[in-house]
This record gives sequence, structure tokens and C-alpha cells, in this order.
Amino acid sequence: MSHISVKNISFGYTNKTILNVISLDIASGEIITLLGPNGCGKSTLIKLMLGLHRPGEGSICLDGVDISRLGSKTIARAIAYVPQIHRSYFPYTVMDIVLMGRIPHKTFFYRYSKEDINIAHDAMERLSISHLAERPYTELSGGERQLAVVARAIAQGAKTLIMDEPATGLDYGNQLRLLEEIIRLSQEGYTFIKSTHSPEHALWVADRAIMIKNGTIMADGKCDQIINSENLFHLYNARVNVMWVNNAFQICVPRAISDYTQPDSDAERKKAFIMHNRSQSLMQ
Repeated sequence: MSHISVKNISFGYTNKTILNVISLDIASGEIITLLGPNGCGKSTLIKLMLGLHRPGEGSICLDGVDISRLGSKTIARAIAYVPQIHRSYFPYTVMDIVLMGRIPHKTFFYRYSKEDINIAHDAMERLSISHLAERPYTELSGGERQLAVVARAIAQGAKTLIMDEPATGLDYGNQLRLLEEIIRLSQEGYTFIKSTHSPEHALWVADRAIMIKNGTIMADGKCDQIINSENLFHLYNARVNVMWVNNAFQICVPRAISDYTQPDSDAERKKAFIMHNRSQSLMQ
């Protein structure tokens, strides 16, 4: 039985279809990456899987139970959510924010236990943000806030994390640390469903990529099989070469750059990039 099963769902607003007959199955322990251009329906699909929206047609099941029959606390104990952008207008400390992940396990009148505090500390340690524990969340950089929200999701104790562009705002080092933590947690049995605008992130850590365009699934399969130049062109209307580095991992290089690897100067490199993209646009 699939951990999460999406069957023939459609969703839209008045006179606008966002998702059109989407079906997919996700197994426990998988790392799934959702790829697609802005406005293709990735975030909407995420909200449907969280039970925040109801599909107009079709169904979504969590471990065989229709998600519409589950309460919000039950869903929160099973699935943690990392949004694209999280704002707080009250100066909670980072520890307070991370501890909020424990709320689904509490009754209405509650106090955090020593176990809750230890879980929160462990989550912050995993992401190397323990030094921020007493800092006001409102004073953090965008990247630091994002790491705090990821730590909150880990502290929540759910074994499935749904992440909407989790690397947004993170510097390069923190992006790599986050990807490493995703791999480590998946080895402990966690399931990840994450959207991203970086195909490389999918190639580096994901088991499977799902490409969405115009509200439908364009491709679904193993990352090294479907993340290729042809599919990326159809998905993003951008010409990209997918290249191996030392036969160890793959990267995506805009064709305009890879075709001009040794310009005589920075000015010539930039000019070549612009002219190449113009010529490609005229050919389309």
C-alpha cells in the first residue's frame, strides 16, 4: 500500500484550472522532488496533500485513509510542512518557534516537557543553528528563518516532510547542509516531498522527480532518467546541458555557458551568453 496516494485529482478556481487529473503514488522513505515552472501547480498540489485544500475531483489517501476524513492534528502527527515563506510578527525566540512543532502532540492546556525541549535542541543541532536558540526570530536573516522552520518540522516528529522550495533564501553552504540532512533523515525512514527550482538538487538527493507543467504531470521517474536536456527544455523553455562531473554526480549547465567555456574576457563571456540566448529565442 502506498504511503500517500493521489488519484485523479483536479483543482481550480472560477474559470481557472490549476491541476487537471493528477495521479501519483509515494512510498514510505522516498525522496520526491516536484519540478516545474512558476504557476504550474506545485504549491497547490502540496496544499492538497496537506489537506489545506479539497480537490474538486479525485481523492488523496494517507496510509489508505482518505485525508478528508482525518483531523488536522492527526495529519500534523504524520506530515510536517515547511512553507516557502514564513513570517512571524511577534518576537518569539528560535527555540519557541522550533518547540511549536510539538503542539500536535499536546492537549489544549499544555506545558512543554523536558522531552520536548530535548527534541527541539536535537532538531536545531542537526541543522547547525543551536547558537540561534535564544535569538528573536524576527531578527534573523531569511535563510536563518528558513532553517528554523525546517527544525520545527523535524521537531514535529512526523515521518513525512512536505517542503515547498525549502532552499529558498539559503546560502550555498546551508543549501548543501539541508540536502545532507534530507539524505540522513531519509536513511532513518523519513519520507520527503519537496518542490524546487533547482534540478541539480533533485539529481543529487532525490529518488524520483515529478515534472509538472500546465497543471498536468509531464514526466515521472528516476531522476537520472528523466532530468535531461530535452525534458528541461519542454519544462522551462530553456536550453540546458545535463553533465556528469567525475562520473560521480550530475549538474545542469545552461547551453549558452557550456558552449562558451573559454572566452578571452568576462565581457566576451557575458556578451556570448546574451547573444546565444537571443539566437535560441529566435529559433523557437
